[in-house]
Amino acid sequence: MSSSSSSSATAVPSAPPVLAEVVRSGFVEGHHRGSLVVLAADGSVELALGDPSLPVFPRSSNKPMQAAAVLRAGLDLDGERLALAAASHSGEDFHLDLVRRMLAGHGLTADELRSPPDLPLDPVAAETYLATGHVRDKVAMNCSGKHAAMLAACAVNGWDRTNYLDPAHPLQQLVRTVVEQAAGEPVTALGTDGCGAPLMAVSLTGLARAFRHFVLAAPGSAERRVADAMRAHPEYVAGTRRPDTWLMRGVPGVLSKMGAEAVQAVALADGRALAFKVDDGATRALGPVLARALRLMGVDAPVVDRIGHMPLLGGGVEVGSIRAAF
Repeated sequence: MSSSSSSSATAVPSAPPVLAEVVRSGFVEGHHRGSLVVLAADGSVELALGDPSLPVFPRSSNKPMQAAAVLRAGLDLDGERLALAAASHSGEDFHLDLVRRMLAGHGLTADELRSPPDLPLDPVAAETYLATGHVRDKVAMNCSGKHAAMLAACAVNGWDRTNYLDPAHPLQQLVRTVVEQAAGEPVTALGTDGCGAPLMAVSLTGLARAFRHFVLAAPGSAERRVADAMRAHPEYVAGTRRPDTWLMRGVPGVLSKMGAEAVQAVALADGRALAFKVDDGATRALGPVLARALRLMGVDAPVVDRIGHMPLLGGGVEVGSIRAAF
């Protein structure tokens, strides 16, 4: 190869670091790579693995910002209803009942939801749901609380309800404003989330800043109201068998929200925050990586061990685990 051609060759980007490894029977059989950032209480970067300045789709970790937007739009929500507006709920009966009540309270129907029909996210809830004769339904989809709140915000403002997921819709423009203000940076890409809602990319550092902003926001502000509702009613944010619920129950003042494709964001009450994404989208790596990051931040609580334990089975017996590698 000539010197001119080699000098013009495109450099191959380096692979992200290994955040977790798969250990079976004492043998490391696989790795999960990704990027992670930890912010100090003053908002400065305390730890960076990989490149947390690159944009990612936060997926459902953006839901607190979407919930704050419906409050800014004038929707009056609090308590369990506000927590459900920021939820990736498990589809347990109490989730589905409240979604239906939220819709009915504004004269709305489930047919107006633009979320796709689905089964409950929680496997136990899904088995019960199917055993009782139910089929895939829009209300059962884990984002239905968010969609019900978005529809209700449109109803109180007289906005078009048929296209409330259009990025140009006034509600989605308000969501973008909240995301950019909380993250402290512009949205760099737009996509479509699994539920059909607009998906707004920010960096992992921006995502951590957003969660820090929510826990430190002034009492009574939209952001603080969302954070307070999520922390007071975490079972509505996730479910009774979910790590976000365990963490917000087990460590006072913590705000936690996972997203699809293995994204996680957390803020502590004092403003310290973290965000990470596992590149291959393996959600099985979330718990071990989150537990390790929390320990590095000095969080010492039994729930951290519970979240971090991700066993591998062989013949129905634990023969290994997913473990953090940093």
